[in-house]
Formats: sequence, C-alpha cells, structure tokens
Amino acid sequence: MKSHSESYAAAGVDITAGYKAVELMKKHINRTKNEGCLDDVGGFGGCFGLDLTGITNPVLVSGTDGVGTKIKLAMLMDKHDTIGIDCVAMCANDIICCGAKPLFFLDYIACGKNYPEKIADIVGGVAEGCVRAGCALIGGETAEHPGLMPEEDYDLAGYCTGVVDKAKIIDNKTMQEGDVVIALPSSGVHSNGFSLVRKVFDIENADLTSPREELGGKSLGETLLTPTRMYVKPVLALLEQVTVRGISHITGGGFYENIPRSIPDGLGAKINKAAVKVLPIFELIAKTGNISERDMFNTFNMGVGMSIVVPAAEADKALEILRANGEEAYVIGEIVKSDDKVIV
Repeated sequence: MKSHSESYAAAGVDITAGYKAVELMKKHINRTKNEGCLDDVGGFGGCFGLDLTGITNPVLVSGTDGVGTKIKLAMLMDKHDTIGIDCVAMCANDIICCGAKPLFFLDYIACGKNYPEKIADIVGGVAEGCVRAGCALIGGETAEHPGLMPEEDYDLAGYCTGVVDKAKIIDNKTMQEGDVVIALPSSGVHSNGFSLVRKVFDIENADLTSPREELGGKSLGETLLTPTRMYVKPVLALLEQVTVRGISHITGGGFYENIPRSIPDGLGAKINKAAVKVLPIFELIAKTGNISERDMFNTFNMGVGMSIVVPAAEADKALEILRANGEEAYVIGEIVKSDDKVIV
C-alpha cells in the first residue's frame, strides 16, 4: 500500500496506521468466518449469503448498541481485548429475545489516535464475541478523530443482524397466568450502569488491581471488566425443544425496565426477590454507594442477565436443556394477572 498523506498526518490522522490495524485484525476476523461470508475485509461493504433452509417466511432482525462508559475502565486498566465481547453480546443478546439467530456483525471504533495494536486488541474481542454468538464479523470502521477526543480515548459500537421464521417470532401473545419465569445468571455488571459504578467507586482513583476478599479474591477492576455473558447458543437450543413465550435481556434499567418489555398488558411477572442469586459485586456497589434495593434492581441486572417465560408444564424441561448448554438456570417467579408488568 503506497497511500500516504503528509498533510493529513500533520492534521492528526495517520492513514498508514489504519492499514496496519486492518492487517493486524484480519487474523481475528478470520476466526468468525462461516459459510455465509462472501468476501474479505477491505471492500466497501460486507457481503453475506443468506441460507434460508427450513425457513418459510424469513424476517431479518437487527440490533445496535455500544458498551457505554465501561470503556473508561478498559482504558484505566489498559486492557482492551474483552470490551469487544461486551459490544457483540449487547447486540446479539437483544435480537435473540425475539428468536432471531445472529448472522453477522459490524463494528465501529472512533479513536483520538489510531494505535494499531490497541485497535487489533479491541477487534480481537469483537471477534471472540462473534464466535460466542455464532455470527460472522463481516466489516467495520475505525475512525481517527483528532481534536474531538483525547489521543488515548476511543468508543466502540456495533450492529448485528439475525434471521427468524415469521411464524417463530417470540411476541408474548400466548403468555398466560401461571407461566414460569426462569433466570439465566449474569457474569457480573455486564455493560450497563457504569456511570453509577464509576461514581460509587471513584473509579479513576480506586485500587483496581488488589485482590478483594468480598469479590472472591478477584480485584475490583477484573470483576467489573468481566465481559457480558452471551446467551445466544443456549437460547437457540431451548427454542428448538420448548415453548418460549417471552424473553427479556436485562440491561440498563434493570428488572423494572426490561422484564416488562416481554410481558403483555393485563399480566405481570411476579419476581421472588429472595430467589434471585445476587452476585457479590452488586452487594459491594449497594454498600459502598449506600444505594437502595429498589434503585439497585432498577439499574443493574443483579445477577440475572436474561429472563425467559415458559409454560409451567415445560419448566423442568427448559431448565434441563439450559443446564445441559452451560447455563445454571433457575426459577425466579411466575406470571400473574396484574396491571403492573413487573412485581419485584
């Protein structure tokens, strides 16, 4: 590649660094390739061949998201190889809520200065997320923004597209009183509520590296940076064998904002708060920040990354399938007649 602009470099944009970053990230991208990938990275658009075998009426489902201010923690710890997992999970976990199988993903990285090795680490995390979600990383963009953001800063966002047969879209219309609410445990704070987390721990001045007894010997930084858990593969396995009437991805807004999104009018999810297996990090956040239990459940996932509603008669089978696919799933409530869509 002979392309080089001294004038552009003087303005703060090093296009040759961009080329190097692309070369470094290709090994990561290759891990995600599947039968749908039609070309290599470097063109103007990512191409994906859609296999519609067994799908009568295909519906494409798309989701886009970022990782919020959790990126600040990655910067403070100078660890950039997991934040991409969060980005993919935030998107892929969303579209699986309506039963869509993720097909492909694209990322967007904005940075103050393009450090090729750092960018490659970020994309390496994105690629790992794609592997966990079973989708292909078919393209992306890295943009240097000198003068708009500090050289060491960056932001990451992504976009995921999946497919589902129209007849199999999860739309909650068949949900009824007596259905069971199943919890899939989270891996930690995931990627939501970090503005509050940073305030509670004064994160820029906190000890992020020393082991802490209340966190099982892990450091605060390691615990908070734990990537968002990916639920795609176990949920797809569940959908093949069990009637699923609603799925909620517990993200920003916690239980009170997300569970109602899968509940129809006239019904509510009655959550047994005592059954929720709250992770130690949330107890530490509440104690350190003197945060009320109500606010905790209205901000964080509290140890439940996803909730799934199934008929009571199929609850045991659902738990068996989820556990066979690596999820320590358990029952946290039931569907009742109520004007309140969630009762915690």
